[in-house]
Amino acid sequence: MGWLVIVTLIVVGLIFLLLEILVVPGTTVVGVVGAAMMGFAIFSAYNDHGSAAGTYTLAGTLVLTISALALALKSNTWKKAMLGSEVSGKVNIFEAERVKPGDEGIAITRLNPMGKALINEEYYEVTSKDNLISQNTEIVVTKVDGNKIIVKSKSE
Repeated sequence: MGWLVIVTLIVVGLIFLLLEILVVPGTTVVGVVGAAMMGFAIFSAYNDHGSAAGTYTLAGTLVLTISALALALKSNTWKKAMLGSEVSGKVNIFEAERVKPGDEGIAITRLNPMGKALINEEYYEVTSKDNLISQNTEIVVTKVDGNKIIVKSKSE
């Protein structure tokens, strides 16, 4: 195998490793493929060009990998690819006595089957019992299970 192929495998493998670490963590497929490519390139260097060339290839690959990783982390390259906004949503947190079965309210959004409703002058995320409920429809609470409020249309 020629040096061009070995160097190409090392560079592409390094790119895959950097993608695994910085962009798609947790998938491991990209990282394993990248490490396998680099390992095969080093093995080929030992096998085809002798132990001295293989050792130089191994050392060069290690230095290149560590340098590329340090540079990528130091330059904050990964921040360009990550989500920068903050999720501000929250789960219904309410006292059990504030919403009880039988309480009435109005659907603020369409319940498909989940949506927002105004019950006892407060906004809650609710779940429709059976059907879709249109916006601005009067609703009745049928069940409160932990932080989940189940409603149905008042006209049913």
